[in-house]
Amino acid sequence: MSLDDILDPVQHFLAWTSRKISIHFTDRPEFYFYEREVWWASLGENIGSETNGKNFHFERPVVIVRKFSKDMLFVIPTTTKSKVGSWYQPIKYDAVKTQAILAQARTISAKRLIRKIGNLSPEQFQPLVEGFVALIKTNPPT
Repeated sequence: MSLDDILDPVQHFLAWTSRKISIHFTDRPEFYFYEREVWWASLGENIGSETNGKNFHFERPVVIVRKFSKDMLFVIPTTTKSKVGSWYQPIKYDAVKTQAILAQARTISAKRLIRKIGNLSPEQFQPLVEGFVALIKTNPPT
C-alpha cells in the first residue's frame, strides 16, 4: 500500500512538510557523489505538474548531471513509465531501463540524497546532456 492509497492531497503536503523539516535540520553524513551517478533523492510533494517523490521519503531516482559543490548539485529525475518526446531521454543503468524527465531538471541540496543506486556509462550520459541542452535551446510552445 502506498501513501497515495492512505493520504489525501492536503495530507500529502503536510507529510512532505514534516519530512522536509526533518531533512533540513538533521545532520546527515556527508555523501560523496559524482556526475553520472543515479541516486534516490527526496524530491517532495510538489506543485501542479512538477514531478513528485514517492513513498515515506517522497523519493525518486535522479541522475546527477553536475556537481556544483559538496552541498549542491543539478539533477534530472527519472521515471519507469514509457514516455516519448523531446522532454524525455531513454537511459539504462545497471540493467534498469528508464526515462530521464528533461523538463524536470533542477538544482537540489545534497541533503536530499538518500542512497546511490547506479551509474550511467559515458555513452548513456552524453546523449542525456545533449538532449537537455537541445530542450532548453528550443523555443517554448506559445
